[in-house]
Amino acid sequence: MKRDNYLSWDDYFMGVAKLSAMRSKDDTSQVGACIVNDKNRIVGIGYNGMPIGCEDDDFPWKREGSFLDTKYAYVVHAEPNAILNSTVDLAGAKMYVTLFPCNECAKLIIQSGIRKIIYLSDKYEGTETDVASKRMFDAAGVVYEKLRAFNLEIAHHE
Repeated sequence: MKRDNYLSWDDYFMGVAKLSAMRSKDDTSQVGACIVNDKNRIVGIGYNGMPIGCEDDDFPWKREGSFLDTKYAYVVHAEPNAILNSTVDLAGAKMYVTLFPCNECAKLIIQSGIRKIIYLSDKYEGTETDVASKRMFDAAGVVYEKLRAFNLEIAHHE
C-alpha cells in the first residue's frame, strides 16, 4: 500500500522555491522562484541576488538611503534569475515564487511565455507595483493564485 502523506506537486515545487530563497544574501528579503513545464519538470530556478561578477560584499544591501547606496539599484530578483537560468522555451510554463512578482518582473514573466504564477506571500498587496503587476497579468491572460495551507518547513543547518 502506498503512503498517503507525500508532497503534492505544488508543495514540492514551492519547497524548491523556498530552498532557492535560502541562497539569497539579502538579510531582509529572501525570495526564490522555480519554473516548471507542463510535464512537471523543473526548467528554471532563481533567487534574489547580485548580478554575476558583482561580489556580494562590494555592493550595498541596505533598504534605505540614497538610491545608489541601497540594494534596489543592484539586486536581480528571483523571477528574472529563474528565467535567465532556464535553457528551454518557457511558453506555457508555471512559476512558483515565494513573493508575488513586482511590475518589472511581471513584464519579464509575460514576455517569457509563462502562463501561471503560484505564490506564497503578497506582502505588497495594494501597492502601485502590485496593482500594475496584476493589471498586466490580467491583460496578458497570466493566471496567478496564492498557495494556501503550505506548511513545509525546510530546516537551515549551519
